[in-house]
Amino acid sequence: MIERELRSTISVPHAPEVVWAAVTDWSRQGEWMLGTRVWIAGGGGDRPGSELAAFTGVGSLGVLDTMRIEVWQPPEKCSVRHTGALVRGTGGFVVEPDAAGGSRFRWWERFELPTVFAVGWPLAAPAVEWGLRRSLRSFVAFCRNYETEWGER
Repeated sequence: MIERELRSTISVPHAPEVVWAAVTDWSRQGEWMLGTRVWIAGGGGDRPGSELAAFTGVGSLGVLDTMRIEVWQPPEKCSVRHTGALVRGTGGFVVEPDAAGGSRFRWWERFELPTVFAVGWPLAAPAVEWGLRRSLRSFVAFCRNYETEWGER
């Protein structure tokens, strides 16, 4: 087993509470996460032990990623353990206030790859990194609309 890690950070011009509410609205992650649909598979999705599932792909061709929340510290930190047959490892995000009244949003993934897949990682990594960066840029736009909706609740 070989570990490979991806990290990306983006500034979000919204308060940490809004960013947290937006990123943990699991059923809406598909609105900003490239080619992915997420749902709560067990528990409330808001505490350690809750289970999440994500399907990334097009149509029926893709990968199912099952996860269990391990750390839940609103509004600043969430980490999960990937428990699926193909996607294994850990991942999560951190939301930190910035000096301008917005937030720094850091997303990370640490994949545990079988040696046979690790050989192909140098070819796949740029596409995965591009997808993550694109998704985080979309997340900033999603937060703009989400803040309005969240404030109306």
